[in-house]
Amino acid sequence: MKNIQILSAVALIALGFASCKDEKQEQAKKTIDSYVAYVDSVKNVAADDLKADWANVEAEYNRRAENAQMALADLKDNEAETERINTSKVKYEEFKNEMAAKLAPPVSEKQTLRNTLFGEGKIGDDMSFAWVNAENIHSVYQQFVHTVENNKDNYSREDWDEIKLLYEALDTRKNTVEKEGLSSEDNRKIAGLKIKFAPMYTVNRMGAKSGENKEAKE
Repeated sequence: MKNIQILSAVALIALGFASCKDEKQEQAKKTIDSYVAYVDSVKNVAADDLKADWANVEAEYNRRAENAQMALADLKDNEAETERINTSKVKYEEFKNEMAAKLAPPVSEKQTLRNTLFGEGKIGDDMSFAWVNAENIHSVYQQFVHTVENNKDNYSREDWDEIKLLYEALDTRKNTVEKEGLSSEDNRKIAGLKIKFAPMYTVNRMGAKSGENKEAKE
């Protein structure tokens, strides 16, 4: 009789462990479900509605993502759930990048012009040309002059003034770069580009000015 009681007690303990294990797995699945549902729900909210509360959205996402990742340890076979988590991570990162573009302050016309002439974000408000060196200065001049040539009919007088300002700043950087090992071949090619730019600037800026005066009279 005593042995039967002992066996019964062991069985009850085993059932208790099994029940506890089942509860942990069930809770783990609910945690992962919550994470996946959160990502899907955020993606369905209008961007304008999220802008003011984006910091909280990010914090809540990070909390749920961390909990979901930890929940995997409580699942015996977690391959399918791991795939669900990874799919939601990709969804959220794509959405986050979209939101970053929407939350970024609008780019001014002046900055847009600078981006086209030198590359995205190369020249900011500080007008620093420190990134231009003996190895890349010829390509910088080349992009600058060819971009101006391709868009010369679309520039306003203010655009030409900005172009001249940037051109002179680049020339100042060239004076420094010449002392840092600028090759004679690149120097010669840059001289050719400068000869091409000078009359193009003079003629087209005058044209832009006369065109604006004509429009003002009309």
